[in-house]
Amino acid sequence: MIRLDDVSFWYHGQDAPTLDRVSLEIGEGELALVVGRTGSGKSTLLGTLNGLLPHFTGGHLEGTVTIAGITTDSRPPRELAHVVGVVGQDPLAGFVTDTVEDELAYGMEQLGLRPDVMRRRVEETLDLLGIAELRARPLRTLSGGQQQRVAIGAVLTMHPQVVVLDEPTSALDPTAAEDVLATLKRLVEDLGTTVVLAEHRMERVIPFADAIVQVDGSGRVDSGAPAAMLRSTHIAPPIVELGRAVGWDPLPLSVRDARRLARPLREELAAATRPLDRVADGDVLLRAEGVVVRYGSTVAVRGVDVALRAGEILAIMGRNGSGKSSLLWALQGSGPRHGGTVDVGGVDPKAVGAKEARTRVGLVPQTASDLLYLETVGAECSAGDVESGSEPGTCRGLLERLAPGVDGERHPRDLSEGQRLALVLAVQLSAAPQVMLLDEPTRGLDYEAKRSFAAMIRSLADEGCAVVVATHDVEFVASSTDRALVMAEGEIVSEGPTRDVLAGSPAFAPQVAKILGHPWLTVAEVTTATTATPPTP
Repeated sequence: MIRLDDVSFWYHGQDAPTLDRVSLEIGEGELALVVGRTGSGKSTLLGTLNGLLPHFTGGHLEGTVTIAGITTDSRPPRELAHVVGVVGQDPLAGFVTDTVEDELAYGMEQLGLRPDVMRRRVEETLDLLGIAELRARPLRTLSGGQQQRVAIGAVLTMHPQVVVLDEPTSALDPTAAEDVLATLKRLVEDLGTTVVLAEHRMERVIPFADAIVQVDGSGRVDSGAPAAMLRSTHIAPPIVELGRAVGWDPLPLSVRDARRLARPLREELAAATRPLDRVADGDVLLRAEGVVVRYGSTVAVRGVDVALRAGEILAIMGRNGSGKSSLLWALQGSGPRHGGTVDVGGVDPKAVGAKEARTRVGLVPQTASDLLYLETVGAECSAGDVESGSEPGTCRGLLERLAPGVDGERHPRDLSEGQRLALVLAVQLSAAPQVMLLDEPTRGLDYEAKRSFAAMIRSLADEGCAVVVATHDVEFVASSTDRALVMAEGEIVSEGPTRDVLAGSPAFAPQVAKILGHPWLTVAEVTTATTATPPTP
C-alpha cells in the first residue's frame, strides 16, 4: 500500500537531509507506529505520504513515494485526498468550516458525494468517535481534545485507503484516546484501511501496532515488528522499560501480558520499602475560592476551591471539556471569571493590568507558539525582557538554563516542540511570577524531552514557585508531580497526593500501577526498591 524507494528530503537552506535514502514498505490493512525523538523528522516522513512535501513546504525530494500504486510526484495533493487522509498536530489550523457537522461533511462535498451518502457517513462517524452531542457546536468552542476527534472524523468520512495521523491522541484524556485508537483498530481490521501514526505516548499505541517505524534524527529510518524493534530502540514506553529493568523475555507489549509475568516481582516488592510521597509545606501563594466560569448557558467551572503552595507541583486532570483550561485562565486573570475570588499575595490578578498580573501568575497555553510572534529567538527574548520590565538578558539566561544552546538567530517556529516550550516558559518566567500555570505542556514531547521538562519545573518548585500542570499525560503526572486533582463537569471530584489519586483510578493509573498495583507508579521506584531489597532465598 505504501512504498518509499530511496527517498531523501532536504528543507531549503539545510546542509544535511532530514530523510536520507529511506526505503520503507507498509502493507495494506496495517497500523504502523512512527516513533522518534522530538524534532527527529517524524512529521517530515508523514508529509511525504500525501505529497505535501515538497509541493507545499518547498525543499528538495529525491526518490519515489508510491501510495496505492500512485506516485505522489505525479499528482498534486488535492488529487490524493480520496486515497490519503491526513490529520495534523494542530486540528484548529486545518478546519475550514464553523461547526462540527459542517466540518465532517466538507471533505465529502469536495469529492462530490451524494447527500444521502454524506448524511449516513456523518452519523456513523459521530457515533464511532463518541461526539454526537457536539454536532451543532461551533468548532472554536470545543476543547483541544474535542477538536482533535472532530479532525479525525473529518478525514474518516471520506473513507480513504490510507489514514495518516500526527500525534492523534496528544490532546485526549486516557479514555477518549482509547476510544480513538479502538476506532482506528476497527478501520484496520474491518475495512482494511492502512493507518500510519506518529505518537510520543507509545504506551497507548503499541498494543495496536503491526509495525514500528523509527526515525533516528540522522535521516535514517528503520522498521520492523514491535517486539523486535523494542528490544533495542532508544525510546520505549514504561511497560517496556520495566521489562528491560527486570529481565523479562520476551518483552511484554500490553499490560495484560506484563501482569502474567509480574507475580514474582509483586512478591519481591511486597517486602520492599514503600516509595515516599513528596509533601510541599511552603506558604500558600495562591488561594482561589468558589471560582465559577460560564460560557453562555454552559457552566465550565462550578465553585472550585484551590490552594497552591510554594515548592509544589500540582497536576490537574480530567476528561476533555471538564474545565481544566477554563480554571487555569480564571486563576491567571486573563480569562472570564463569573464568581469566586483569587488571591495572590493580597492581589486579585483580574483586578490589575496584564503586565502586573504576569508578575503574579504566568500561564503557558495549550499551543505555546501562540505567544511567539517575532522572527528570531533572540528577538523573542529581548521582547520578553521589555514586556516584563526585567533586566536585559534575563529571558535569554532563563532559556539557557531550561534548554541550553538554542541559537538566537533561529526562527521560533523552526525549534523542536521542547525548545519552543522552553522559550515560551522563559518569556513567562522573565516576569518572575510566583505561580506558573501550564496547559498540556507535554504535547509533542518524547520521553527524554519530558524528563528534561520535569527537571525544569522541579527546579522552579525548588526555588519556591508553585507550578500547576493541566494534562492528560498520566505517566508524566506519576513521575513528576506532588499532588493531583481530577475535574469532571467543572467540579473537583478527587484530590490528594499523586500516588493516591492515580493508583486507585482505572482511567488515570499509569502502566506500572496497572501491572504491580499500589503504591508503585514508576519504573524508577521499582528499580530502586528491587536494588535495595536483598534477593529472596
